[in-house]
Amino acid sequence: MTKNINLIKSTTLIKSLSDDDILTNLKNGKFKVTSYKKSSVVHFDGETCIKLEIILSGKVVVDRIDESGNLLTISAFYKDDILGGNLLFSKSPYYPMTVSTQLPTDILEIDREALFELFCNNAIFLRTYLELTSDRAFILGDKIKHYINKTIRESIMNYLNYESKKQNSNHIKLNITKKALAERIGVQRTSLSRELAKMRKDGLILFDTDSITLLK
Repeated sequence: MTKNINLIKSTTLIKSLSDDDILTNLKNGKFKVTSYKKSSVVHFDGETCIKLEIILSGKVVVDRIDESGNLLTISAFYKDDILGGNLLFSKSPYYPMTVSTQLPTDILEIDREALFELFCNNAIFLRTYLELTSDRAFILGDKIKHYINKTIRESIMNYLNYESKKQNSNHIKLNITKKALAERIGVQRTSLSRELAKMRKDGLILFDTDSITLLK
């Protein structure tokens, strides 16, 4: 119990609550901590959202299946991120994609009515909730739009152009693995490698394990 309280207190949304409030809500069941093993489904596509969830530890991902049947990661959620914040009070509160764990994960679940009660009694809590859900909705919406409207090559070039400006060089040092880069632009690792090879053949780039050089 003490471990859970310390984890809960460390989250951005809950830190405005007192220890007594947290303990009371845990005891009466309005707060509940659920543990998931790696590769567990947290929510299925189309499942109704009935509670707010805050990640206390681990990693959760939102996946979709592309036209070729490949499983692609749309977005990743880590400690202190929230799930369901933009769905819970919607007229259509259904998860649009599968949500699953990539690491052993602990999640704090808050009952819908208990959450609304907290809104009414704590203005700081409400403001923080609105900020978190607005930021996450914007980021997720932007990523989905990015995946739908751009080819793999366009997505790669957008990333490289951004990093080129950031590093002030056409020789771009990769600060993430190619697997992580593939996840970031929403493709499989093999698809990224194939497109990089095509881009090298077309005279657009040179690359090795740790860097990519823009030629044009």
